[in-house]
Amino acid sequence: MSTTTSTAPGVGRDDLARLAEHWAEPRSLRAWLTTVDHKKIGRRYLVTAAFFFVLAGLSALVMRTQLARPESGVVSPQEYNQLFTMHGTAMIFLFATPMLFGFGNFLVPLMIGSRDMAFPRLNAFGYWVFLFAGLFMWASLPFGAAPNNGWFAYAPLNQVQHNPGLHMDVYALGLLFLGISTTAGAINFIVTALKLRAPGMSLNRVPLFVWAIVATAFMVVFALPALNADNAMLFFDRRFGTHFFDPSGGGNVLLWQHLFWIFGHPDVYIIVLPALGIVSAVLPAFTRRGVVAYSLIVLSIVAIAIISFGVWVHHMFATGLPQLSYSFFSAASTVITIPSGIQIFAWLATMLLGRLVLRVPLLFVIGFVVTFVLGGVTGAMFAVTAFDQQVTDSYFVVAHFHYVLIGGAVFPMLAGIYYWLPKITGRMYHEGLGRWAFWLAFTGMHVTFFPMHLTGLFGMPRRVYTYRSEPGWDGWSLVSTVGSYLLALGLLLVLVGVVHAVRRGRPAPADPWEGDSLEWSTASPPEPYNFPVIPRVHSLHPTWDARTVESTTTGATADRVLSEGRRTLFTSELDARTERAVEMPEPSFKPLVLAGALLVFFTAMLLAAYPIAVLAVLVVAATIAAWLWPSRRPDEELGLAS
Repeated sequence: MSTTTSTAPGVGRDDLARLAEHWAEPRSLRAWLTTVDHKKIGRRYLVTAAFFFVLAGLSALVMRTQLARPESGVVSPQEYNQLFTMHGTAMIFLFATPMLFGFGNFLVPLMIGSRDMAFPRLNAFGYWVFLFAGLFMWASLPFGAAPNNGWFAYAPLNQVQHNPGLHMDVYALGLLFLGISTTAGAINFIVTALKLRAPGMSLNRVPLFVWAIVATAFMVVFALPALNADNAMLFFDRRFGTHFFDPSGGGNVLLWQHLFWIFGHPDVYIIVLPALGIVSAVLPAFTRRGVVAYSLIVLSIVAIAIISFGVWVHHMFATGLPQLSYSFFSAASTVITIPSGIQIFAWLATMLLGRLVLRVPLLFVIGFVVTFVLGGVTGAMFAVTAFDQQVTDSYFVVAHFHYVLIGGAVFPMLAGIYYWLPKITGRMYHEGLGRWAFWLAFTGMHVTFFPMHLTGLFGMPRRVYTYRSEPGWDGWSLVSTVGSYLLALGLLLVLVGVVHAVRRGRPAPADPWEGDSLEWSTASPPEPYNFPVIPRVHSLHPTWDARTVESTTTGATADRVLSEGRRTLFTSELDARTERAVEMPEPSFKPLVLAGALLVFFTAMLLAAYPIAVLAVLVVAATIAAWLWPSRRPDEELGLAS
């Protein structure tokens, strides 16, 4: 991997040597296991999430092959149930959110001019938990014990009397385990963005991608407890005989749906919002101008984050709830299209007013706009209760949410991969391979999912293992299957392009796109300390602003060089005034040990090996105590920044 080092005339050679000494990590197994570098952790999130995406994608191909023709027998009903459950669960929980957290881990400190995340060890811990939780769930598939009740896992079918075996225990424990990672990551993003911004980066100068990540993090903190409570109650029902969701014992099956969708609908925006932030980050470089209506976009991000908590019942219009609730949630589901529309119009205006440079990242952004708008239109249709009740649980729903999630999340992610690949790897991608990947993925996506609108309207139910030959079902199902292979080929070319770039791509300059945010002012890939000088920000587009650039060169001052240790700056929450320098932690085994102990605990609970679970809890407690044991020097010894 090559390194293109940026120059810093205001920094002496001694300063650079000290920075390298304090922040560099040797190439060794120990360093690999103990790293707390946000860039390495971000790359690991991206690679691991991509691995789980491949597994989920292969599951989808098997399912589409099964459904290509009526009464097919490629897999058994039991195998199909496990595949479609793991496909949905992995795409939502093990790919989409972690992939976006990977972008956030790598980019947020760079975009705000910090040298690391606020809690580097918590960051490393979050990654290890994500990896172990993903392996915990996928490892059940070869044993025929994978979750098999859909990613929504509705009651009462998730109860042990209807679903014996370990299937739904794996689901409940796996998501509880994974939730620890997601919560830790969300808290870290919030504190990082509020306290580690470069001096001068007031709230009206924060990049839109960072705004989107922070809004998402707040949504995770408020939404995830509902899912955790759901899964904890499910595990108690199944293992210890409680009756939270068992009507025969006084429980309520709708309680599962309410709690699940209180998390589940905000989760759609938890996935989509950071992706929209990627779009806002990519556009300035390829339109040669700032995104139109910055303030309105920020307000729309906040509005979406709030309103998304008021629409969960539109997933339950067919359950027989009171009519008054239909009216409220139908209105809320319609209102949320307004802030989404504001962003769409802002991006279109940016492209119309700018000077387009049609490279692969911009192609994926355009593909996103087309696909996401189509998904949004059908989403507005679901706000109409009568229509929703006609098509609920049909393939029309499958078509809608794939348009939203692939169009609204996957295409922006692909734009982000091509856009930041030079920064992440230090290598340029192959433009021709990228264009082929785009056209195959874009065409394959629409050929796969557009026909599902029709099969849904023709009455084909979702979640079926097979179907009888019906007019309007057979031919379109075959077309969808052909499209899925085209889509898979396009995504395979993305992977080939990344591997080609890493192995044979030409070295990337620090800023190949003339981007406007701070990550493009660093080397490609960035040095371990990110910035030789923490910049002083003077505008919304710092790398296009001469005063910000000057602050890192001839204007560099000792309080922003901070070469006497692993240090970065704390700043105030609103206007980013310098408060003090803070010492960042050294690499440590503790995050790995703690995550490993949690893996033992959840595995022991799954297998009912309770004495081992108790031992694991003791290890967890001891590791947390050692982690929190005070070892830093008091703040007054750090040489407070002025």
